[in-house]
Amino acid sequence: MTISTRLKFLFERQLLHQNSAAEKNELLLLMSDPANEELVKNLLNNYWEKFDEDAAGPDTIFQYGQGEEILDRLLQEHVYPTQRSVRKLTMWMKVGLTAAVMAIFFGAGLFYFSNKNIDSEQSASLTADIAPGKIGATLTLANGKRIRLSDAVNGELAKEAGVSIVKSKDGQLIYKITETAESNKLNTLSTTNGETYQVRLPDGSQVWLNSASSITYTTTLLEKGKRIVRLKGEGYFEVSKDKQHPFVVKTNNQEVEVLGTHFNVNAYEDEPAVKTTLLEGRVKVNGVNGTEKMLKPGQQAALTSDGKLDVSEVSTDVAVAWKNKQFMFESDDIETIMRMIERWYDVEIEYTGQKTDERFGGGVSRFDKVSKVLKSLESTGKVHFKIQGRKIYVSK
Repeated sequence: MTISTRLKFLFERQLLHQNSAAEKNELLLLMSDPANEELVKNLLNNYWEKFDEDAAGPDTIFQYGQGEEILDRLLQEHVYPTQRSVRKLTMWMKVGLTAAVMAIFFGAGLFYFSNKNIDSEQSASLTADIAPGKIGATLTLANGKRIRLSDAVNGELAKEAGVSIVKSKDGQLIYKITETAESNKLNTLSTTNGETYQVRLPDGSQVWLNSASSITYTTTLLEKGKRIVRLKGEGYFEVSKDKQHPFVVKTNNQEVEVLGTHFNVNAYEDEPAVKTTLLEGRVKVNGVNGTEKMLKPGQQAALTSDGKLDVSEVSTDVAVAWKNKQFMFESDDIETIMRMIERWYDVEIEYTGQKTDERFGGGVSRFDKVSKVLKSLESTGKVHFKIQGRKIYVSK
């Protein structure tokens, strides 16, 4: 069997999650060998082309629109100290999705070479486990009525101030407005720790809410000629175009104004900065002290508590990884990572002893149990965990 044939065989086994630990290691060894670079590029490009075809037959590897699932379906648990992987991380930040897949394979190769027996090692401190978060939220109507959306059946949920609120078959919340709708009625959609939800607003814009987040808006969405929502926590927005009515996302200390675009806002109160990341179109970010910045696709505005507003080029895949069912780390410290885990798994974090100063890069599925995520971090040898009930102890 030629190397090319063997690579294809092992790659297909990985996609189907039918490979053994030995086959996974063999695949990574072959893919990380510089002599096989062209074979690997061709292999990935061939699969990308098949994914990108406008086809939906049973033989299609990836269906159109599933690009965000590729990272999850390849190697799901690869985290590594970024100090050892600077070149890989830089490539990941600068190239498209196909090359990002390659970066994860090669970065994972470094991880596997130094931890060949990690799959067979079972950490006694991680025998307890915690399930990942789920789709769910609470809708609070203007009259104070609260509807648990994970429990509510499909179909019409409520009629309030001329607005019909419907939960679709796929769980999405949809608003339909009559001509007599009252514009001053407020609704709030909120998630707790361990929940995420998607809503389609009255203007057709779509919002994805991360854990421990909420958006508040009037039933018609309009306030003084603008479409306005108030965000706490983190949300990803795909805004319908309407030149006559700018769309504004307000947080405690900034406003983001757009006409129609795709962007992410991370405004958790326990994060050091409010981060606005633009994927498509243009947005204007206004700080509370009057600072104003225009963003282009691929840029992120970071507003710190002292009012400083900085703009930088970033990997948008990392910023919206949570929406695409992933944790993605890009030279993140352990405290940043554990805040993500705390919100999604609804756990308490406690640090024991000295905290590691290591920074981590890589990606892990958000829909694995917490022990799998923690083992991926532990495999770097730079941090250790212990689970007791819903509490996770972190040590160097």
